[in-house]
Amino acid sequence: MPLRPIDAIFVHPQQRLYVVYYRGELWQLPRMKIDNTSWQNRRPFTDDSSALYLSIHQAISDPVLAKKLRTLNLPNAVRGSTLPRFEAWWEAHGFRWLKDKLTTGQSPLAAHQATTLTKAIDNHSTSPSNYQPARSGDGTGTGTGHKSSEQAIKPSENTDVFAEMLADLADEVLHQQI
Repeated sequence: MPLRPIDAIFVHPQQRLYVVYYRGELWQLPRMKIDNTSWQNRRPFTDDSSALYLSIHQAISDPVLAKKLRTLNLPNAVRGSTLPRFEAWWEAHGFRWLKDKLTTGQSPLAAHQATTLTKAIDNHSTSPSNYQPARSGDGTGTGTGHKSSEQAIKPSENTDVFAEMLADLADEVLHQQI
């Protein structure tokens, strides 16, 4: 068994479905969408696990599900590997990789990585050089300007959730009793 149970997303290419490796158990999602509704309708995966491949996209965009499944932004060398190969890598190198990420101050969480990317895209689209005032029918230009400021606030709310998750993960890894 791995030193720390891990959550990871696998793909079954023949059946075209996601299988979630949740704390050492495989759960099949009913459709090719990863959200809280799919997670609520999961069922145990009973088929051949050697046909599963680690998804290259580990980030979960649904904030409710991201709190439950703490997927990691795994190294490129592991992405696309089969389940047995992934488990062997995690058992041999996973704890050290995770500890190295945390001690250097980098976030290993895939959800945190996706939030950072979303924040960078939002910041880029609202930068002064790209700003174009919205034109409304009354000529004031205030039609959608308020909405963009609301959208810029939403990623920071999600960042707090992921910051808490990162703090919990760092505490769990760095202060683990051996």
